[in-house]
Amino acid sequence: MIEAGIIGGAGYTAGELIRILLRHPEVNLNFVYSTSQPGKSVSSIHQDLVGETDLTFFNQVNKEADVVFLCLGHGNSKKFLSDNQFSKKTKIVDLSSDFRMKSEEHSFVYGLPEMNKEEIKGANFIANPGCFATAITLAILPLADNGLIKEDVHVNAVTGATGAGTSLSETTHFTWRDNNFSAYKSFEHQHLQEIGQCVKQLQKDHKVNINFIPNRGNFSRGIHATAYTKFSGELEEAKGLYQEFYKDAAFTFVTEGDLHLKQVVNTNKCLLRLQKFGDKLLVTSVIDNLLKGASGQAVQNMNLMFGLDEKTGLGLKGSYF
Repeated sequence: MIEAGIIGGAGYTAGELIRILLRHPEVNLNFVYSTSQPGKSVSSIHQDLVGETDLTFFNQVNKEADVVFLCLGHGNSKKFLSDNQFSKKTKIVDLSSDFRMKSEEHSFVYGLPEMNKEEIKGANFIANPGCFATAITLAILPLADNGLIKEDVHVNAVTGATGAGTSLSETTHFTWRDNNFSAYKSFEHQHLQEIGQCVKQLQKDHKVNINFIPNRGNFSRGIHATAYTKFSGELEEAKGLYQEFYKDAAFTFVTEGDLHLKQVVNTNKCLLRLQKFGDKLLVTSVIDNLLKGASGQAVQNMNLMFGLDEKTGLGLKGSYF
């Protein structure tokens, strides 16, 4: 059995990881670390787990764990790893943004299986992609792989309230979020950097803009993204490129018909739909921000790192949101 630990166990992504790992046939959830909830039962915070686990939150770690998932706030993973040393055999999957950008200062592999599967299989350290980045990157990677992003890409995407995490702010209170809709961080969202990095990995000459408008929706979970750019070919040609690129993908599918969030919420899927309007190709992408956009993809990466089928443990639905 793979002995697994979770660091930062009280948040939404950690809750999803706990649910998946408790049901994973090849994993024993060894510990859940939390500085805010030490000594409390895991099910007192993740209340749908009553009767499923007697784990409590610890304020110490097992340094000999086979794999550790970091579910910490952005900027905190680097500090945690500098303050806590694990064994040489321990693999790390970081769900923050701390290691997503390539650097000589670290050896983390960007954990998007549809693009980096072979590198992930041999990696000891994985930087799990951001949720918006996952939905948008998967929408445009086949174009980049064929050198076809020649004009600006325009993206509009909406995320659910869980994308903001558990900490309350002015825009996460129910009375603000309910029956409301807003844009934020237009053209400067932090995930743009990793999206650009992915595109440039496949299309070396990529120099055009990715114009991204993120929006807050009044629902709990899911991301619905639309991306369009100029495309001179026919629709069937585009569909062929996408189907070829994702032919071996475990969870990403090119589909027909309108897409909506209930098709993917509580799954690790990304569904894509292609449409052609004049000289523009429109790609719609939908994912669950907590699963394919975070914890589900983290387990998918863990499976690859340990030589398992990447679908292992990811067939069950998630939480009660």
